[in-house]
Amino acid sequence: MKQTVEQLKSTANVIRQDIVEMVHLAGSGHPGGSLSSADILATLYFNVMNVDPENTSNDERDRFVLSKGHAAPVLYSALARRGYFKPELLKQLRKTGAMLQGHPDMKGTPGVEMSTGSLGQGFSSSIGMAIGKKLDNSSARIHVLLGDGELNEGIVWEAAMAGAHYKLDNLVAVLDYNGLQIDGKNSEVMNVSPVDEKFLSFGWNVIVTDGHDVEALLAAFEEAKTVKGKPTLVIATTIKGKGVSFMEDQAGWHGTAPNVEQFEKAMKELGR
Repeated sequence: MKQTVEQLKSTANVIRQDIVEMVHLAGSGHPGGSLSSADILATLYFNVMNVDPENTSNDERDRFVLSKGHAAPVLYSALARRGYFKPELLKQLRKTGAMLQGHPDMKGTPGVEMSTGSLGQGFSSSIGMAIGKKLDNSSARIHVLLGDGELNEGIVWEAAMAGAHYKLDNLVAVLDYNGLQIDGKNSEVMNVSPVDEKFLSFGWNVIVTDGHDVEALLAAFEEAKTVKGKPTLVIATTIKGKGVSFMEDQAGWHGTAPNVEQFEKAMKELGR
C-alpha cells in the first residue's frame, strides 16, 4: 500500500535516524549526502516504485540504482524499512564480513539492484537497464540517484547522451542537488551549472523541484510517467546533512562520523 504524504515525511525521518545511528556505530561513512536524499528514497520506495520485497524475482519490478554509492546508508535504511531485511541488521554497516558494506553490493544485500561506488558508473548501468527493458517491452521503470558532485565525471555525460539517443522514457534520473562535495562548494571545485540547460540540450525532459518536499517529488515522478520519447531528469534541490542542524550545508560532514556527543544531539533533533 502506498504511503500518504504525512507517512512519507515520517518514514524519511526514520531513515534519517537510521543514517545517523549507522554511521555513528560504524565510526565511518557518509552522513551528509545520505541525509540530503532521505525524502527522495522514502518517496520512491514507499509510494512511486513498483517493488515487492516478497517477490524480488518479478521481472516487471521497477529498479533503483544508487549511482552515488557512498550514500549507501540511505539506501540500506530504505530497503530495511521497506521489508527487504530486518532493521536490526543496519547496525552491521561497514563491519567486516557483514552484508552492509561501505558501498552497495548487489550480490550481498537483498534489494540492491546494482553494485556502485565508482562515480558515474551507476548512471551508465541504469542506461543499460532501461535499454534492456525497452527491448523486452517491459513495463518496468528505472530510477537512478546521482549526486551533483558526481556530475564532474565524464562518464555521466556519455550516459546522458545515450539516454536521449535511445529515447529512454522508462528512465528517471534524480539529481540530489545540494551544492556541496567532499572538497567544498561544487561551484568552486568544478562548476556544472546550468545543469538543467545541459540536460535539455542533450534531449532530456527536465523537472526542477524541492527535494525535501514529498508532495513536489510525487508530482515530479507522476509527470515523468507521462513523458514519451525521452528520459527525465528530476533536479531535486536539497540541503546536505538535512535534518541535523550542525551537519546542514557543511561539506565537512560529507564523510565524517558523529562522536557520542554529536550523535546524541543529532538524535534528539530527529526526535528519537
